[in-house]
Amino acid sequence: MKPELKKISQYKDNQSVVCIIGTDEIPDFLKLSGKEKEYAVKHIRAKNGFAIINKYDRIVYLIRQKEGYPLHRIREEIRRSAYVIRKQILAGSHSELIVTSHASYRGSELDFTEGLLLSIYKFGKYKTSEEETGTGSYPVRIMLYGDADQEDVKWLNIITDAVWFSRDLINEPVNHLNASGLAREISRAGEESGFSVEVLTKGKIEALKMGGLLAVNKGSVDPPVFCILEWKPKRHVNKAPLVLVGKGIVYDTGGLNLKTGEHMAGMHADMAGAAIVSGVMKVVAQAKLPLHVIALVPSTDNRPGGNAYTQGDILTMYNGMTVEIGNTDAEGRLILADAIAYASKFKPELIIDIATLTGSAAMTFGNQAIALMSNADSKYTGLLEECGDDVYERVARLPFWDEYGELIKSDVADMRNIGGREAGAITAGKFLERFAEFPLVHLDIAGTEILKKDDFYRLKNSPANGLRLLATFLRRLAATVTIKTK
Repeated sequence: MKPELKKISQYKDNQSVVCIIGTDEIPDFLKLSGKEKEYAVKHIRAKNGFAIINKYDRIVYLIRQKEGYPLHRIREEIRRSAYVIRKQILAGSHSELIVTSHASYRGSELDFTEGLLLSIYKFGKYKTSEEETGTGSYPVRIMLYGDADQEDVKWLNIITDAVWFSRDLINEPVNHLNASGLAREISRAGEESGFSVEVLTKGKIEALKMGGLLAVNKGSVDPPVFCILEWKPKRHVNKAPLVLVGKGIVYDTGGLNLKTGEHMAGMHADMAGAAIVSGVMKVVAQAKLPLHVIALVPSTDNRPGGNAYTQGDILTMYNGMTVEIGNTDAEGRLILADAIAYASKFKPELIIDIATLTGSAAMTFGNQAIALMSNADSKYTGLLEECGDDVYERVARLPFWDEYGELIKSDVADMRNIGGREAGAITAGKFLERFAEFPLVHLDIAGTEILKKDDFYRLKNSPANGLRLLATFLRRLAATVTIKTK
């Protein structure tokens, strides 16, 4: 259970506290003695900005704000500091923890708390020993003392709840969460948060002739699903909906183009895009954003079963286009293509897909940036870049020139599902673009989502990277439209 967040106007002197400071001056309200202040300043200067004072009845954690960086990087350093001292905080076994600031930027206590909540997450569901579940030493309550706005506290609580929810989905092994299981969890989230969910089962998918989703599913004993999530408040400010599409491959063996063991490990996380857009819908509904938002989640596993699709197969997709299969391990784009084509029926303002799609994106940007490709208006990509900097889920653009589309031409069908070795992330994006009748933003999170080790609070066991980016983007987009319409 994630700790409860609460904004307070005062606190008792005997409560443990984290204080973010903007200078070397130790504030008097912490009630430290002269010697304790001297010790704190000495350690802050010697220990890279950290000091911990154990006063026996309480513990005071001091974090010195970094200098010489732009604000968005300073904010990120505060979030990362929470990861650095998370073990000491958990070892303190605080039932309640105060987070405050002094001479720091407005909202620094929110950033620290966000970093802490994302750092202490642990998937302990299948641990049988209580002390190994990772939840026993969480603070029951984190109380924010300072000038943080109540709405921002509420937003932080909603968005970190959603990240934990999405991480839980991503970390579930496929023997506990197949495509149908994912649909059940999404439906449950809709009931709890207030968005609607329609689940299309195999018969309906066949009737719709979603050839990409059906082909990838042919090697599986479990049926595919196609989930339609919708949040449509009465007073939404966008005339046409925004459509999110998340890749829902609950396990990817590579199909007949079987992955090696090294590359197959962790492939239960190949449905991170689906988990992320589901988490974003929780945020949108719980925050009651005045936007009409739809999310589409095509889902199956990709296995080399007896009737698995093969190299050389020619598929007819939902929109009638034909695709020659060049590699069965390029399956994510096939199910996304059907979903993106289906999105056109809603006549959306914008389609955004998010997926752990290509090793090429990971090779290009490592774990530092989400690969972004787009044919949409620059106002959307510019806002995504701005939001990416602020939450530090940064995006980096790849060119989307028409010439890249030449690399996926087929001699026998409208296109192939892969190009050559060159520009793999871009040709995957160009493949998806062929199915989009409305503006498209494509986000490839293969490098930022599948991590071999913790990147501070972006934990190695699938950090749900991209959720905070998209949720913040939608919040700011709603605010911009609302301001313009007033």
